Amino acid sequence: MKSINFYVSAIVMALILAITGCASTSKEKSTGEYLDDAVITTKVKAAFVEDDQLKATEIQVETYKGVVQLSGFVEDRSHIGKAERVTREIKGVKSVKNDIRVK
Repeated sequence: MKSINFYVSAIVMALILAITGCASTSKEKSTGEYLDDAVITTKVKAAFVEDDQLKATEIQVETYKGVVQLSGFVEDRSHIGKAERVTREIKGVKSVKNDIRVK
C-alpha cells in the first residue's frame, strides 16, 4: 500500500512540475500573446499601407504584449504623430513607443 501512495505522489508531483514549467513568465510570451501581437502588428502595417501619407515600407512595427514600437523614417514631422495616432486606434494596442525620425 505504501508503494502505491509513493507512486501516486510521484505522479502528482511530476504533473505539478510539468504544468508550472509551462507557465509563462513576465519575460516570455504565451502562444496567445504571441498571436495577439502578430495580429496587432499586421493591422498596424495594413493601416499604414492604406494611408497615402505614410510610407509603410519605411516604418518598422514591433509588438510585445500589446506595446507597439514604431521606428524608421518619414519625410515630414507631422507624419510621426499621424503614425502614432493610427497605431493607437488599432484594437489591442496598450501603448505606443514612437521612435520614428524625420529623414
